Amino acid sequence: MRILVTNDDGIHASGLDACARIARALSDDVWVVAPEFDQSGVSHSLSLSDPLRLRQVEEKRFAVKGTPTDCVIMAVRHILDAKPDLVLSGVNRGQNVAEDVGYSGTVAGAIEGTVLGIPSIALSQAYGLETRHAPPYAVAEHFGPKVVRTLLEEGIPPGILINVNFPNRPVEEIKGVAVTAQGRRNQDLLRIDQRADGRGNPYYWIAFERRVFETVNGSDLHALDQGCISVTPLRLDMTDEPMMTRLAQLFRG
Repeated sequence: MRILVTNDDGIHASGLDACARIARALSDDVWVVAPEFDQSGVSHSLSLSDPLRLRQVEEKRFAVKGTPTDCVIMAVRHILDAKPDLVLSGVNRGQNVAEDVGYSGTVAGAIEGTVLGIPSIALSQAYGLETRHAPPYAVAEHFGPKVVRTLLEEGIPPGILINVNFPNRPVEEIKGVAVTAQGRRNQDLLRIDQRADGRGNPYYWIAFERRVFETVNGSDLHALDQGCISVTPLRLDMTDEPMMTRLAQLFRG
């Protein structure tokens, strides 16, 4: 089995090395193609106005000056001589749940693999204030191979990708695996942080606020709160069929 590993935190990220070790627990044919620089939050973007720069770091390990989507396309269409059997994207530094899924470059790497007809799984490791500078990747590494192997044995249907999140707990405190729905936070956590440069000109950062909120049972957010590994199937087809039926009736001549 040939496995392609990518991420959005960049070629030097510790989580990328953790993901490669997860892949090597499953196969001896592992290729790493990841962004040259941190691409967190770029979602499923393509570099259409800038050239892609490719750098070989070592055998079967490449850096691309581009997005995670660029990396997967570059790997499949240029670097590899045959399509991989699996794409693993991660292990992301921080959870990718609820609204995060829409922003995540990690999830986007798995989306692009799915677009190209390759079974694809996004892997993310949650952390807290106390583990901010050293996310517990040992959790992802310990449980990741079995989770991935189980998913592959079951089979991932075309058009579906799997989003896996590991909780911010020690290995011995993980309570199991929960199959979940994509959650939704009950408040907006994004804000604009205005500052001034040395000349007094304003500039802005998009910032996150930390708040306590209730999580819904059965959601990815709730699973992580309970110390469970969250496994969420996501669809490429985002059509809302009930609304489509209503609109068809509305516009029927």
